[in-house]
Amino acid sequence: MFNTAVEDLLNNALTERSDLFLIDFTISSDNKIKIIIDGDQGVTVEDCMFVSRAIEHNLDREEQDFSLDVMSAGATSPLVKKRQYKKHINRTLKLKTVGETIEGTLTGATDKNIILEWKVREPKPVGKGNVTVKKQASIAYEDIVEAKVMIKF
Repeated sequence: MFNTAVEDLLNNALTERSDLFLIDFTISSDNKIKIIIDGDQGVTVEDCMFVSRAIEHNLDREEQDFSLDVMSAGATSPLVKKRQYKKHINRTLKLKTVGETIEGTLTGATDKNIILEWKVREPKPVGKGNVTVKKQASIAYEDIVEAKVMIKF
């Protein structure tokens, strides 16, 4: 009953704020509620407070004791939802598939795949030395084992 009430309140909050979306939601056996959200334009402290209030203010602590943590997906957290990729277009990703690891620029994201571009040094077709070659790949979401945004300073 408690879990269902929390889930309904969370869904209502995310329906009201369609720019926010759920990454992870757990309730432990001792009623520790942990919610991780992301947003199309990122997540502010106010966004976390909005979701927290939408849940906390509609539950009665006299009936059920609980703790509530609402947080944003961290900058170094792997991307787990298709919706997250769109906001990271033109950023550098480190992407692992079953066969390889690629670091490149995310140039596109559709409902089925992403487009990644990167440069590699390859031997010249004729003569000695190497030449820089631009590569591009369309990678289906189901082929991605892990994708992280690389933070550049």
